[in-house]
Amino acid sequence: MKVDVLTLFPEMFDGVFGASILGKAQTKGLVSLGATNFRNYATNKHNTVDDAPYGGGGGMVLKPDPIFAAVEDVLEQRGEAAATMKAPRIILMCPQGETFTQKKAEELVQEDHLIFICGHYEGYDERIREFLVTDELSIGDYVLTGGELPAMVAIDSIVRLIPGVLGNETSAVTDSFSTGLLEYPHYTRPPEFRGMKVPDMLLSGHHLNIEAWRREQSLLRTLERRPEMLETADLTDKERIWLKKIRSNRKNSTE
Repeated sequence: MKVDVLTLFPEMFDGVFGASILGKAQTKGLVSLGATNFRNYATNKHNTVDDAPYGGGGGMVLKPDPIFAAVEDVLEQRGEAAATMKAPRIILMCPQGETFTQKKAEELVQEDHLIFICGHYEGYDERIREFLVTDELSIGDYVLTGGELPAMVAIDSIVRLIPGVLGNETSAVTDSFSTGLLEYPHYTRPPEFRGMKVPDMLLSGHHLNIEAWRREQSLLRTLERRPEMLETADLTDKERIWLKKIRSNRKNSTE
């Protein structure tokens, strides 16, 4: 998989791309990560990439020409300039975009090449949205100084889903949100710490019972913290009845 980032601050990605899971994924040859400064594609003597908006107003707007040129050059360097190549997903990081979710990460990891565009200033020239990008993504309902941090979040979430990136191949499958529920609680050694004990079930060695316990704990945690997720979760009839009973008991206990 190839992942490229267009940014005014490529140095921000040095540590992220070179360390931990992302760094190991590159060493294994599972992903190729790159950051390109689109200021290098400015066409004026001052290398400016932004200008005042037509019609007036505050702030500066990113010009289309440096970003279009940067994308075209990245495609050429990656050997994807030919029309027969599968087009990459070109992703604009912006507050107006679709909220990034685990489901979106699972969709994007199927692609061969992703290009993230990180903006600054007031916004983007609309022609970038209309004629260049395939997706617009946001990591939440708040505004940051630029798209770099959101791009890092999305890239980390996507790359960890590539087969072979994580040491334990079941880790990504059982993550919160991947199953439609929040993940169950985890414990490790020692079995007792400062009077706090690991649940007996996890020490029983009975794998079927442990799996049932974990499923129950996922349901309870989701009910407590993100109950709206249960509306779309894939639940059995027995689980729905059980959750209904739990809700009823809790309601009665507070009355």
